[in-house]
Amino acid sequence: MNPLLPLGILVLTLLYPGQSSGQQEPALQQARQLIEDLAAGHAQAAYERFDPSLQAALPQQRLAQAWESLEKSYGKFVRIATVEQKSAAAAIAQVVATCEFQHGRLEALVTIHDGRIAGLMFRPVAGPDTWTAPVYVRPETFREVAVTVVTDRWQLPGMLTLPAGPGPFPAVVLVHGSGPQDADETVGTAKPFKDLAWGLASRGIAVLRYVKRTRAYGAASAADPMRLTVQEETVDDAVSALRLLAGRREVDASRIFLLGHSLGATLAPRIARRSAGVRLAGLILLAGAVTPIERLALDQIRRLAAEGALPREQASAEVAATEQAVAQIESPDLKPDAQIRFLGALTPASYWLDLRGYDPAAELAQLKVPALLLQGTADRQVPASELALWTARLDGRSDVQARLLPGLNHFFATADPLTGSAPVHVDASVVEIIANWILKTNTGRQP
Repeated sequence: MNPLLPLGILVLTLLYPGQSSGQQEPALQQARQLIEDLAAGHAQAAYERFDPSLQAALPQQRLAQAWESLEKSYGKFVRIATVEQKSAAAAIAQVVATCEFQHGRLEALVTIHDGRIAGLMFRPVAGPDTWTAPVYVRPETFREVAVTVVTDRWQLPGMLTLPAGPGPFPAVVLVHGSGPQDADETVGTAKPFKDLAWGLASRGIAVLRYVKRTRAYGAASAADPMRLTVQEETVDDAVSALRLLAGRREVDASRIFLLGHSLGATLAPRIARRSAGVRLAGLILLAGAVTPIERLALDQIRRLAAEGALPREQASAEVAATEQAVAQIESPDLKPDAQIRFLGALTPASYWLDLRGYDPAAELAQLKVPALLLQGTADRQVPASELALWTARLDGRSDVQARLLPGLNHFFATADPLTGSAPVHVDASVVEIIANWILKTNTGRQP
């Protein structure tokens, strides 16, 4: 992940606010004024809008340095193009402001609680004309149908990509990595889920992708935002998506697969175990981690600091803050109602307690489901060494295939989607490996 996005989250992106009070101001106005203050060099004014917990995590000097880093990477700030309120729950609001810089666009995700800024993250936005279909896609061989993934009161826009013909087809549900992802899992100039959907559909496989709940609902993603777990963030909706597929006449309900990327891959065994009523034909894990999230994040921060990717003072503060957060997360005295400032975002203890003791490799070993595990050697988010942690628990399983792919990064591409303007695509070899494995698993013969 780009170290020049210091206000963002490197591994985990949760935007849940702390407790504070103050004079109310319309959320859209609050977010707009925050960006304008930062752009004008008024870091103190911006800092004064933060709630106490965010002030502690992001002091004024670091806030100013962070904005300077953004402008070094994306050029001078030009204007705020759009400001939109995405969600509101009680005194909580999440606002997305699209900011134009000389060399690109960024979305500022601003979480507001009781009139104070409680969360802030910047992420790149790919322009509408930057993505083009990769060469392995054959658009004439498939069509797309808009669907809605429904879990209780949460309704998530989705897209079902169907091969030409009546079917029924083998089908795959795509499960996102960390953060409030769109249906394409857009990161900079990459849309890896769209690449996979179109690439696999070109080979006769139906694919369902959908907007992640934390993207669609923000702080209202759980009935109680302070009790959020991966169940609400990821698991429940993935199970709903599997059930949606199983009910489609174009889909062979005996040949449904689950493909998880990053956090989605880590949680795939848990999703599979909870997908009662859906017969899973196999799991596909892309860059899944066995090591706990907080430990991966700490390793990432330490590596960035050692490489000089962050200013020295900022690097030291980031490492210290992350070490403190990890100690809190791993403390045996952690209480469910606690909140932890982790990589700039306030996260509920419930999130970490739910993952405590979860061993995805051991969980996968207990499942009688074929699995394909893929990992890139150039992955800087989930190191290639994680693959060995999976296979150590799966040794001797003839229905499990694990492959280390030379030169591919966390997005299974050879280029970084956060630098440059050209579209970055999932490598063609990845689409071929996945398609061949699905078809072989389904038919018992090599396609």
